[in-house]
Amino acid sequence: MSGVAAKLSKDRAVAEGLGTNSKPVKFCDQDFEELRAQCLSSRVLFKDDHFPACVSTLGYNDLGPHSPKTQGIVWKRPTDLCPNPQFIVDGATRFDICQGALGDCWLLAAIASLTLDKDILARVVPQDQSFQSNYAGIFHFQFWQFGEWMDVVVDDRLPTKDGKLVFVHSAEGDEFWSSLLEKAYAKLNGTYEALTGGSTIEGFEDFTGGISELYELNKAPADLFLIIQKALKAESLLGCSIDITNAYDTEAITSRKLVKGHAYSVTGAEEVACRGRREQLVRIRNPWGEVEWTGPWSDDSSEWNSVDPQVKASLDRQSDDGEFWMAYSDFIREYSKLEICNLTPDTLTGNEQHKWNITLFNSSWVRGSTAGGCLNYPGTFWTNPQFHIKLEEPDHDHDGSSHEPCCTVIVGLMQKNRRQKKKFGEDLLTIGYTLYGLPDELRNQTDVHLNRDFFQRSHSVARSDTYINTREVSKRLRLPVGDYLIVPSTFEPLKAGDFCLRIFSEKATKSLEVGDVAKADPYEPQITDRDVPEDFRNIFHRLAGDKGEVTAKDIQTILNRILAKRTDLKSDGFSLPTCREMVSLMDMVGTGTLGLLEFNILWIKIQKYLEIFKRRDEERSGTIDAHEMRLALQDAGFSLNNKIQQCITWRYSSDDLTIHFDGFVACMIRLETLFKMFIGLDKYHSGRITLNLQELLHASLV
Repeated sequence: MSGVAAKLSKDRAVAEGLGTNSKPVKFCDQDFEELRAQCLSSRVLFKDDHFPACVSTLGYNDLGPHSPKTQGIVWKRPTDLCPNPQFIVDGATRFDICQGALGDCWLLAAIASLTLDKDILARVVPQDQSFQSNYAGIFHFQFWQFGEWMDVVVDDRLPTKDGKLVFVHSAEGDEFWSSLLEKAYAKLNGTYEALTGGSTIEGFEDFTGGISELYELNKAPADLFLIIQKALKAESLLGCSIDITNAYDTEAITSRKLVKGHAYSVTGAEEVACRGRREQLVRIRNPWGEVEWTGPWSDDSSEWNSVDPQVKASLDRQSDDGEFWMAYSDFIREYSKLEICNLTPDTLTGNEQHKWNITLFNSSWVRGSTAGGCLNYPGTFWTNPQFHIKLEEPDHDHDGSSHEPCCTVIVGLMQKNRRQKKKFGEDLLTIGYTLYGLPDELRNQTDVHLNRDFFQRSHSVARSDTYINTREVSKRLRLPVGDYLIVPSTFEPLKAGDFCLRIFSEKATKSLEVGDVAKADPYEPQITDRDVPEDFRNIFHRLAGDKGEVTAKDIQTILNRILAKRTDLKSDGFSLPTCREMVSLMDMVGTGTLGLLEFNILWIKIQKYLEIFKRRDEERSGTIDAHEMRLALQDAGFSLNNKIQQCITWRYSSDDLTIHFDGFVACMIRLETLFKMFIGLDKYHSGRITLNLQELLHASLV
């Protein structure tokens, strides 16, 4: 229950703006200003208990406690490494980033691109910190994580070996912003080792909150060079890489000095006049700070001799700094992938031309409830979370005919917190999504989760390119004006995980989660004393005896006696608390017992629940599975959102995700009780109630 309360409290805080750029979440509840003030007041340097200077912070496998790679590592502060450490010298630049012994070149390539936009950099790397003014051994950085901005505090103890930093470092050796940034990002993801392997896209998105697109360069669109130029002009972040075909290719260097399986950043795209024709060039940055392209247009290549000297001076740096130019034609031939991160309205920047409208949903795939798998599993696909988007305003430059205006949207599905789960042996899930057009009759039906019948008769209008085990799948779509349903899923059913779904659109959209309501219209028998059958009266009087009423214990006895004779139902027997709740539901006068009419109504309800249970037990197993439970709840008059469905699965299903008859009845009784309680307390029919502590305790314990 405390976990539920914490979740509700967080939901309210988010509604009040927590997690935005201006009000980031304090990671681990650590407040940078308060902690720094405490350290300055007590004259001690900060030590971070949440990310301590010990081997468990380094990793769990290759960097684990018994790994040779962690032997001899000593944690030192910058003040122990050089006489005059600096946080940032003459502004943070992409030349400050040299890779260490960690396989996070993807992250460093993203950091290098980040330095090209000072506004975005200032968001991620707050400027109000240094080793000279108010130094207390504490620093902080801000990252975007799954829809929220996080402020992450770290101390400045860094892993060293033989007096040198083990991981990322500056070329000069006295500048430490990049080392501390890497440490903060490692803390956010659990360990340094959790950062091993990844895509530059991931770093781009976590520094900006943007959404990325992936281009396979062997299938590059004809206008890709123009797309690159526009993206750079719009302050987007770009990265590229060369695919590897086997383990031996990892970081193998080609004959022209390009590194396979290595993350580069794209930092420029220009056209120059050369020998009477226009040559398209792109500028690439290697975060290693060395190993550069040696082909045409590389440093000192002969092609530069045919370029206007002033143009050459402005473009060709003539230095072995890891940054180089190459012909665009060579770029798409030599590299495999290009990644572009589009920025959001929440990104700090003065340029308006690249702003998108964004809608974000956080949800989960839960075993037995909303983890339905892909379309290959039609029996459960429909149980996945469903999201409705309404595209009403077309782009100004839409591609459709005048009779079919089109809207540009980028749909991104991102799985959450998978790096933290690496140490537990959990890999990325294989994910994707499918879009459906909604017919007119369903456009306003947003309170009911669409069922299997809809998906059997409907064809998808778009989908992610493929189901793949990456953190995010995204795709740019051009869709006619209209209403659409997005269904995100894992490839296989019963794969649990949290995700966020983002919809970026050039124009504003209306979006909502389908079935995100809770309402009830349970079966209510309309009978009087005269309607009670004579044989039922006799049974009641035998149970009630002289007292004339039945107790929860009496109800438990008779129900379990009847269940024991049923071979078509699996049951663990009705518990006394469940039978007490039956009494609470039906007891209109507060005696704690049931009279004849009350007991008869309860009996009719249980017969109705039995009818629903048997109908939904399609395999005649004596149970219903957690997916069938959703349909059974609908039959019983309950429309519940995914979060409540997940709670029901957790509370009432067995380990094999089946629900026995007694559990099903207990769930129905509990739901009826809660809905009736709310209706009784909602005196003004506002959909809201206010309870003091005593009222909350009384309502919860009934």
